[in-house]
Amino acid sequence: MTTLSCFDLGERMLGVEEARDALLTLVAGRLAAEKVPLARAHGRVLAEAVEAPFDVPGHTNSAMDGVALNWSTEDPGEVFLQVGEALAGQPFQGRLGEGECIAITTGAPLPPGADTVVMLEQLERDGDRVRVTRADRVKQGQNVRQAGEDLRAGQVAIAAGRRLEAAALGLLASLGQAEVRVRRRPRVAVFSTGDEVTAPGEARAQAAIYDANRYSLMGSLQEHGAEVIDLGIVADDTDALVEQLADAARTADLVVSSGGVSVGQADHTRDAVERLGRLTLWRIAMRPGRPMACGVIGPDETPLLGLPGNPVACMVTCLVFVVPMLAALEGRSPTQPRWKAVAGSAFRSRVGRTDYSRGVFHCDADGTLRVVNTGNQGSGILSSMVSANCLVEIPEDTDSASIDDIVMVLPLFRFS
Repeated sequence: MTTLSCFDLGERMLGVEEARDALLTLVAGRLAAEKVPLARAHGRVLAEAVEAPFDVPGHTNSAMDGVALNWSTEDPGEVFLQVGEALAGQPFQGRLGEGECIAITTGAPLPPGADTVVMLEQLERDGDRVRVTRADRVKQGQNVRQAGEDLRAGQVAIAAGRRLEAAALGLLASLGQAEVRVRRRPRVAVFSTGDEVTAPGEARAQAAIYDANRYSLMGSLQEHGAEVIDLGIVADDTDALVEQLADAARTADLVVSSGGVSVGQADHTRDAVERLGRLTLWRIAMRPGRPMACGVIGPDETPLLGLPGNPVACMVTCLVFVVPMLAALEGRSPTQPRWKAVAGSAFRSRVGRTDYSRGVFHCDADGTLRVVNTGNQGSGILSSMVSANCLVEIPEDTDSASIDDIVMVLPLFRFS
């Protein structure tokens, strides 16, 4: 089935998947790659696969402190003559003969003629003679890391599209990578609208509200790898907004606003966008977050999303629609992680729309993942997002979820 662009969807009610697929058509392609020092690569997305330049480990080595010897499967004996030692970085020079052993430390190379390491706790010494106690517990090949058992030379160590976290950085360092090629961070311009919206720190007039949405959006975008361009609170002036959006279109990969672009609100915002490009207003069959705007501005047709003004609806639509666009820009899969969980409380919904409730998941003693709601699910209850660690997704073909039903949860923290 061909995916329609955001301007081909008309004015009908849209499903979540249909809307998300249409938005992804606005992402022209992956962002350019750049080379950065490994020390500054945390959280960045790998632009090209990294292959192991050599076997890892590079040599067969000991996984224990003890003695290295040849343990015959027939009759290895119990007493061995120690003829030297091997330390990490200082290998034993020579080959072990029958009945010989060397002292060895963790990470030291095994010499030719050795295939097994016996730990210190299983040894008794008498001068240079070493006796293996409880020989019945020794297995040939034990406590030995084979060369290349982790990675073979030429094998892909980390695939392109992987976000580099602590373990990946460690692996790259172990391969001698001082620099890596990563995708440029998506640049996202963010602004808030509304005469009632006031910047934190300013005096709070009657009926004014502080600008929570811009800060929650900036935080969510940064958590998912974006470089944020903060446009602040736009003035109630079409010409000023046109100038501001034109600047954003030249520097940003995506522009995101909250409030002021749904039907019946702040016409100057829609007028400004349409002077620079095209805008369509959507009704999406979801709760929270039904009204949303989609458009393009500037000569490069920079995508613009107008998210709902209610604080929770703003955060939910950012997670459901904006985050997949960021993933596509970085060359990652836009499919978000979802886990099955057992409902520990009831979740209400309505057939014909997708519901996203704030939830808290945890594992029971038996390992079962369970989730309960955070209480009041109003789209203005921002404290519920602080309490939550996931969204509980009730699909459009379901009218509710009862206790012990299986539901899908979307983690609120960045998973990849």
